[in-house]
Parts: sequence; C-alpha cells; structure tokens
Amino acid sequence: MMRSAVLCAGLIVATTVTFAQSPPPEPVPAAPAAAPRPWGSLSPEQQHLLQNYQGNWATLPADRQQALARGSQRWLSMTPEQRAGAQQRFKEWRALPPEQRQVLRQRWQEFKRLPPGEQQRVRENFQRFRQMPQARRQELRRQWRQMSPEQRRSVVPPRH
Repeated sequence: MMRSAVLCAGLIVATTVTFAQSPPPEPVPAAPAAAPRPWGSLSPEQQHLLQNYQGNWATLPADRQQALARGSQRWLSMTPEQRAGAQQRFKEWRALPPEQRQVLRQRWQEFKRLPPGEQQRVRENFQRFRQMPQARRQELRRQWRQMSPEQRRSVVPPRH
C-alpha cells in the first residue's frame, strides 16, 4: 500500500520534476502556420470578450489570433462555476514569479510531447492523487522530496 501510494505520488511529481533530468524527446514536427483571423469572423460575444485587442487585432500574429479566438470560445462555453475556477487559477498563475511560470511552461510543453497514452496515464495518476486527502498528499510530497534521484528512479519507471 505504501509503495503504491509513493509510486502514485512519484509519477505525479515525476511528470513535473524529472523532465529536466530526462533526455530531450524527439522533435515534434512544426504545425502548419495559422491563417490570419479577421476581426469580423469573431462572434459578437467573442468580440466583446476580446475588445481590448480590437485596435491591434490585425497586427497580431495569426497563431495568437487563433489562440485568442479559441480561448474566448472556450470561455463562452463554460459554466459560471468553471469561469470562477479559471479566474482563480489565472490569478494564482499571475502571482507566480516569472521564473516559475517559465518552468511550468516548459513542463507543459514536455507533457504535450508525450505520446497520448502516456499523457492519459499521467492524467489518471494525477486525478488519483488529487482525490487523496490533503494530509496524505502532503506526506507523499514530503517523502518524494526526501528521496535521492536514485530512489526516485527506482519508484518511477523510465520513460521511453
């Protein structure tokens, strides 16, 4: 039981901690360039959400326009509870030091480069971890921090 709990915590932490220790994954082929998105192609609701960008919309890179359009559409499809959660997470993100945000961006990119099956496994392990009582999660984190790199490698199988 203890080993499986530590393994679960180790997998969660490993996805965010040990990426820097792993060899870089194979390069991902570049996505085709995004086409510019005219302001008029946005719905009135999206235009309202993105009104601060209206004056310089045409000068934004096409991929940025696409990302903003997708994000605004996602926002519009959220429930009020989901929006409140997203606002809280954004507030917490903005409070992080720039260096920590950069590390998290890099880890996210590394996660996105994992094969879909591996991504799913990480998500499932993370959900199991989140469902544990807070005290148990803190204990697993403490145990993980106290492990040597060799001990961590013995708990977390190597990525291929």
